[in-house]
Amino acid sequence: MPESLQFESKPYGINWRFRRNLEGYGLDRRSRVAGGSCFCVAARPQTAWVLLLYLVAVLTSSAAQIESTTPTVETIIARMAQARAENRARLRPYIVTRNYKLYGREGSNSKSEVIAAVAFVPPNSKKYTIQETKGSGLGQMIVRRMLASEAEVTKEYSSTDLSPGNYDFRSIREADLGGQRCYVLELLPKRKDKHLLRGDIWIDARTFLLRRFEGELARPPSWWLREVSLTFVYGSVSGMWLQTASQASANVRILGRSKMVSHDVKYEIDELVAAGSSGQTGFLRRMPKGALQYHEIPGTSK
Repeated sequence: MPESLQFESKPYGINWRFRRNLEGYGLDRRSRVAGGSCFCVAARPQTAWVLLLYLVAVLTSSAAQIESTTPTVETIIARMAQARAENRARLRPYIVTRNYKLYGREGSNSKSEVIAAVAFVPPNSKKYTIQETKGSGLGQMIVRRMLASEAEVTKEYSSTDLSPGNYDFRSIREADLGGQRCYVLELLPKRKDKHLLRGDIWIDARTFLLRRFEGELARPPSWWLREVSLTFVYGSVSGMWLQTASQASANVRILGRSKMVSHDVKYEIDELVAAGSSGQTGFLRRMPKGALQYHEIPGTSK
């Protein structure tokens, strides 16, 4: 630009200067009179680009900070193991009244309803009794098998626990469950065992306790069952973190698709002692009845 045109300006890159305090058309007219030409860049677009670049930088930095706060799978598993160990130390003897309902392929009305009492005495004793059965006797037969399997899992805790000795873990995502932020991990059993699971687990991001499982058994429990699908829900019961509801569905040979839904109704927590002889009809002898505490289980949903 001719030096005869004296405008307020500042350097703007190699062989470029930024002219201020003059609108573009006026600058072009004066430049042509002086025998030159000019190329105008408006200040507002430049400012907009600077702001856009700034916003991109801020968002990128925020995303990096959020990502950096997500722990590694190894850290999640270690914290979960610690939380589970602390929970086991808090376990107290209890009797839980549990309701089971069996649904057929229609799925609208239950074919059978079973009420069972399950007693747990730390660290690994679990026994049960059937209190009431309505409808088909098939429901009671299935419930007995489920409870027997539950007792086996409790007894063989170390070989069925959610630990690196029994499972590989893979991070999937973060998700909200009932208003709680959770880490969702894929559970991969290291062997085909009917007491091991395969699927996804939801780990509470604050307490690192297990909140939910969805998946299947690592190995079908019997020839009669195919395509078994399981859902377990966990919650707090008087300071203990326990499984409080479940749903199991499968294709049963001859019968077709069936579903068993259970939820805990009431807990009796007391200083229970094991019966002295396995030949006795009662499986537990309770302390004075007046000391029992009754805990209603709140409804749980995904």
